Amino acid sequence: MTRATELTRAGKLIEATELIQLLMQGQTAAQDATIDRDVIEGDFVALDEDQMAKPQAKAKPAAPKGATGMRETLRGLKTGGLAGRNIRHSAEPDLPEGAQFLTLTHSSSHGSRDYRLYVPANQPSGPMPLVVMLHGCTQSPEDFAIGTGMNAVAEESGCLVAYPAQTQAANAQKCWNWFRPEDQARGQGEPALIAGIVGDILRDRSADADRVYVAGLSAGGAAAAIMGDAYPDVFAGVGVHSGLPVGSARDMGSAMTAMRSGAAGQKRAESIPTIIFHGTADRTVHPDNGVAVAAQVVPEGLDEQHTQSGPSTGRSYNRTSHDDDNGRSMVEHWKIDGAGHAWAGGQSGGSYTDPTGPDASREMLRFFLQHKRAAKKGG
Repeated sequence: MTRATELTRAGKLIEATELIQLLMQGQTAAQDATIDRDVIEGDFVALDEDQMAKPQAKAKPAAPKGATGMRETLRGLKTGGLAGRNIRHSAEPDLPEGAQFLTLTHSSSHGSRDYRLYVPANQPSGPMPLVVMLHGCTQSPEDFAIGTGMNAVAEESGCLVAYPAQTQAANAQKCWNWFRPEDQARGQGEPALIAGIVGDILRDRSADADRVYVAGLSAGGAAAAIMGDAYPDVFAGVGVHSGLPVGSARDMGSAMTAMRSGAAGQKRAESIPTIIFHGTADRTVHPDNGVAVAAQVVPEGLDEQHTQSGPSTGRSYNRTSHDDDNGRSMVEHWKIDGAGHAWAGGQSGGSYTDPTGPDASREMLRFFLQHKRAAKKGG
């Protein structure tokens, strides 16, 4: 596993995955040593002088069919995204008249991060709820805003939406570093930066400190779960889409194992309202991780309700909700039949989206607005 971590840090993600797969299959290190990592594999064609004089167009690799496995996913991440996926990092989301999509920067002793802030045209008379959206690997705030369609849903309810941007300097694939101990705790690393962005918005905008929520996809989903655990006094609700439970990894090796096979996170000391979405056919982050996220945050003694939909509403799903005595759902877990590693109900203009639904953005905001930080503290 140490060798796999070294390969990962060197950017050799495919080789690291191969090594982990060999170890998981019980093969010996001696067998792995027979693989020559310096050999360049491929098909070669002899060129005549005329062909050599003309630049040859590179053939585009065929897009993978169906869901991608771990090796294909890592190969895609290494080259900047999944093959065949049109990732529009530079595109700007459409805005209704009067709305703004601001570019801002947070700086503190923990470092700095840029972020985008959606300010709706439809503003209520009082302070607005704030939703913090954490993108997945290879994504950008703009791409994530387009793909999730969260701005349009927030416009209806008069909510602010913040999109922190992970940098390639912090992670080569722009993943939030949810698997590193220094990025899993309050007052340090990336959690401190994200909490600092919230602090800036509460200071500078008409935002309601009792209605601040955080959601994310994949690595961003894992980071959102960490934020809810580290800052229960800041966030009134958490959304985890295709993510992992808090404490499921401590390094890249254990992160790969958790993604591939699922992880059993430990019960958290303080529960925070959480909504979870995960596709049953997700081959990038195992669906058992969604089960583990729910297990971490379900309070004792709540009623459990089950809802099942048919295919007439898009993808069918099974939803398990845990309600308090006032009828508020404190934890919801949506298992989406046949869905892969993508934001449910997303827009086709963004990356890692599944437009066939259900609409995760709308359901998350519906869930969030049931909860206030003050109400949670007071029971």
